[in-house]
Amino acid sequence: MDTQTQRILTDDMIAEIRDMYQHFPVKKAACIEALKLIQKHHRWVSDQAVQELAEVLDMSPDEIDSVATFYNLIFRKPVGRHVILICDSVSCWIMGYEKIADYLKQKLGIQFGETTPDGRFTLIPICCLGTCDRAPAMFIDEDLHRDLTVEQIDAILERYP
Repeated sequence: MDTQTQRILTDDMIAEIRDMYQHFPVKKAACIEALKLIQKHHRWVSDQAVQELAEVLDMSPDEIDSVATFYNLIFRKPVGRHVILICDSVSCWIMGYEKIADYLKQKLGIQFGETTPDGRFTLIPICCLGTCDRAPAMFIDEDLHRDLTVEQIDAILERYP
């Protein structure tokens, strides 16, 4: 089977999605959790994955895509091994967001929404990380970094090969 016809959803993933929707009043309600599962395995949700998920949840691909594109933490294009979410809320702006964002862009050689050429990092602004009392802040993967300064950035990035 060539890679273009290879399925994205494995039998195990489909079984897990079916188990998920047993806990909801209707299959469609499991859509977000199923999208998160796909992303966990593939780092993003491709058009083919949307098609396959639509079959499993008895939804149209357009319905799945509408959900996927509404939520900014479901990635509809490939991302790097590590996703940096930098908070651009008012609190973070006041506390130095611009310096942090400018330094990250310069250091990584990318703009928002882009991935480094080596596939290591993707840089994405996000409207709030819920830690205004410790601004500025960013997430890398599942790690929250708060009270950021430009001087800390290099050491933080080194933790993510």
